[in-house]
Parts: sequence; structure tokens; C-alpha cells
Amino acid sequence: MAQVTKWSGVAVAVQSALATALVVTAISKASTGVVSYTGTDPSNGAFVLIKAEGMHQVDNRVFRIANVNGAGDTFELEGENTTGYDTFLSGTAEVITFGINAATFTGVTASGGDFEFIDITTIHDNVRKQIPNVASPATYAFESLWDPADPGLAALKEASDNQSQRAFRLAFQNGYKLVGTGYIGATLLPTGNAQDKVVTSVVITLFGRPTLYTT
Repeated sequence: MAQVTKWSGVAVAVQSALATALVVTAISKASTGVVSYTGTDPSNGAFVLIKAEGMHQVDNRVFRIANVNGAGDTFELEGENTTGYDTFLSGTAEVITFGINAATFTGVTASGGDFEFIDITTIHDNVRKQIPNVASPATYAFESLWDPADPGLAALKEASDNQSQRAFRLAFQNGYKLVGTGYIGATLLPTGNAQDKVVTSVVITLFGRPTLYTT
């Protein structure tokens, strides 16, 4: 039987800082991708934002670090199979500090990630044929209690006002985690219904694909 995951006890954390960027010199094509870098050694279990040219499959994605080899200046992208990915050319890695806690969310919906399609129908076909093109960005929309004095909401509004990307992490009670990075939309405009709680919306539009972990 599949494990049931509940929207209860979910911790939502948002990036408060990025460490000085490590220069990435290579990312292997392997069952677990290995990153070669120059700079200060990161720690096992840390989350890192990868920006990459060439290997677009890892560009602007958040990964958890494993098996740091300080002597060899390498670490693994935990669980990421890069065997079929494009060839890495250049990039950086920035260790993320998740110092902002969002504790006012009451609901969440997800959308996007669906493909645009290219029509390849020929004059010989009786049914149209299509192949997938690029996907639309995934989006998370959170309903939140309206509290402009809340430090988490204030930090999200600041990111929104500055049109800044922020990494985020959803951590579920069963250990599952979803991480990614995106643009924050948080005007903190109040809305709601008569005799009901005042709420506002926070939207994260991903800039790159999310990454899932089961531990």
C-alpha cells in the first residue's frame, strides 16, 4: 500500500542567504552525478543551488549534497542520475541557508509543468501527431493568514518587491522533502469573506525543476 502523506505538520522554509559561490569545473554523467569544484568544502546534507551551462537538466535546481571529498574537491548530487544529461560546460554551486520559516500557510495548490507541443503532422496522417516542447514553469500558490507583522511573510514580500529568486523547502512529517528555487509573488494584499479570517496569497513560480527526496 502506498504511504499516505498529509498536509499536516509540514515545515516550509525559504532561503535567507546563499554562501559564496563555488566554481564548478565538472559534473559527471553517472548514476549519481559527481560535482568537481574549487572553493570552500561544503558539508554533507547541505542543500546547494546549481547553476550550469551545457547540462541544462541541473540548471537552477536545488540538490542535497552527499559524500563530500575534501581532498579531491568533489561531492555528489544525492540521488540524481545524470547519465543521460547533456555535457557540462561551466557553472557554480551556492550552499543555501534556509533561515526563513513560513508558518502562516493554510492551503496550497500546484499547477504548471505541462508541455507545450510541436505539431509534426504530415500530409499522410489522418490523426494529428505532436511531440513535447518546453514545459511551463511549475507554480505553488499558498493561501496564508494575513499578518503583515509576521517575519516570514515580511521576508517573502521583500523578495517579491525586489523580484528576487529564493530557494524553498517543503518538509513533510514522513520525511519526504521537495526543494526548488523560484520567484516569489507576495503583495500581502488582504482578502477573504464576511465574518471569516483575513487571508492573503503567496505564489512561488519555479525557475527550474523541483527535486524530490524521500528522506
